[in-house]
Amino acid sequence: MEKSQGLSSLSGTEFVKSDTRDYEDVIIDCSKEDAAAPTADQPPATPKTKRVATLDAFRGLTIVLMVLVDDAGGAYSRIDHSPWNGFTLADFVMPFFLFIVGVAIALALKKVPNIKQAAKKITPRTLKLLFWGLLLQGGYSHAPDELQYGVDMKHIRWCGILQRIALVYFVVAMIEAFTTIGRPRIILDHGHVSIFTAYRWQWIGGFAAMVIYIITTYALYVPDWSFSVLDNDQLQHYTVVCGVRGHLGPACNAVGHVDRRVWGINHLYNYPVWRRLKDCTFSSPDDGPLRDDAPSWCLAPFEPEGLLSSVSAILSGTIGIHYGHVLVHFKAHSQRLKQWVGMGFGCFVIGIILHFTNAIPINKQLYSLSYVCFTAGAAGIVFSGFYILIDVWGFRKPFLFLEWIGMNAMLVFVMAAQGIFAAFINGWYYKDPENSLVHWIQKHVFINVWHSRKLGTLLYVIFAEIAFWAIVAGILHKLGVYWKL
Repeated sequence: MEKSQGLSSLSGTEFVKSDTRDYEDVIIDCSKEDAAAPTADQPPATPKTKRVATLDAFRGLTIVLMVLVDDAGGAYSRIDHSPWNGFTLADFVMPFFLFIVGVAIALALKKVPNIKQAAKKITPRTLKLLFWGLLLQGGYSHAPDELQYGVDMKHIRWCGILQRIALVYFVVAMIEAFTTIGRPRIILDHGHVSIFTAYRWQWIGGFAAMVIYIITTYALYVPDWSFSVLDNDQLQHYTVVCGVRGHLGPACNAVGHVDRRVWGINHLYNYPVWRRLKDCTFSSPDDGPLRDDAPSWCLAPFEPEGLLSSVSAILSGTIGIHYGHVLVHFKAHSQRLKQWVGMGFGCFVIGIILHFTNAIPINKQLYSLSYVCFTAGAAGIVFSGFYILIDVWGFRKPFLFLEWIGMNAMLVFVMAAQGIFAAFINGWYYKDPENSLVHWIQKHVFINVWHSRKLGTLLYVIFAEIAFWAIVAGILHKLGVYWKL
């Protein structure tokens, strides 16, 4: 994920100390499995709950990947976001988030008694996600390295990770609420497609969003556009020549055009990954100085979590909610895995075919259809693999650290992925801001020991961030303390 702006304080957070949590925490958390839910093969049973450990482990994996690619991606560009078409490890993080959000919605809303109560749960959570997104990624804080805060409202970034999650969550959850709450209990027949027809409105909503995205992407006319860059205290003005439709390159695509028109060019992300393209730098795929003959758009802003691409992302949440529906309706491991694995491999293959036939390239920045299918398929396969290892075969101990992080994922997201804890530590320095505990550990415990900045950075992220927060999350879990949204 793009390294985001941090937050200098945690006012407004809500910590819960309890043995039974509100498991609908969106980014982030899921409900317990209800053993009394109706299935295809058996009548309702006596109510009891059994937590599916895979849900927490998968969510924890997503947070771990985010921390890894955010903080080690600068050293190893091969795991950082793909500069344009293609995929790397970092490009799986956002769709994995949206996948587990969909699973969470299916599990959480099945116990809500009416639509009014559902709206009272969905709307505040959406607003909280938007609030935290603006605070963490809008530019207010410059954590963890710069010890300052404040943002010029003329340049605040309106979009971001949590804002995209908020949009997908709101749309998918509202469709789920209005089409399932108050209906008679859904009893599935033995057909493989019965679960799709039972929840057809969810699929109609997801595909409608993708149709809107595709039509806009290929039919919208993209005119020439201009931007300005401050260089040596002088404002330089550039014009990008477009005048095209259906272009999928960095400069003239409809995704960027929509964001420039809706938000304004001053409110977009200023460090797009396309600067690592060969057209922009000889150091590609690493960061490096721009070529003398680099096109002007290499300097331009672009919003990777923009409006049109977030509309496309709704389908990622829809596929996730399908996995949640399978979890609710099927109790046998074989039944669940048959549905999940088939769906996962199907989506994965479709994405691969679309990409390698050059019909629709896999592109995270545009959130293309092939990207949705490929990453959703990967999420489904990984989720199924975790389910086999953890919940079927019982190999839970090796994945406990992921479970702990997944149970307190909002805390780890803010403190580690957004750099808030490191910023707090950096605020205590001796004579020079570079003389802080964080910098000392990075330099003397990792980089100097291994005589490699790249390897030292990677090991620092693994041990001083991921392992550290896994231990903290484990302790908080033992104490029954969780941060819910």
